[in-house]
Amino acid sequence: SVELRESGGGAAQAGGSLRLSCATSGDIGDIYCLAWFRHSPDNERERVASIYPADGTTFYLYSVEGRFTISQDNTKTTLYLQMNALKPDDTAVYYCAAVVEGFGCSDAESVDYWGPGTQVTVAS
Repeated sequence: SVELRESGGGAAQAGGSLRLSCATSGDIGDIYCLAWFRHSPDNERERVASIYPADGTTFYLYSVEGRFTISQDNTKTTLYLQMNALKPDDTAVYYCAAVVEGFGCSDAESVDYWGPGTQVTVAS
């Protein structure tokens, strides 16, 4: 199994920045892809960004492209989401997610493991 734990959420002003971290542990060698999802009261849970550790391929939601960056540290035990130029619409609970089997991180139904989530609130 894989354990995930997010940190780094909080409050920011519009235009500001936050960096989320996700510590991974357990059978991390089994991870096929990692992703950040977010969920707000007005929206379904959506994939914000994902990365395939084997080759570093990344994906971004169109509304965060150019503002957010997903990455891993050199040991591939920590996942990051650098969020710049934040907007009030980015307000949500952000979840770290891991897929060990299947076809990718494209939707919540594909995810095998979730972190508990961290709140991000962006004020206008």
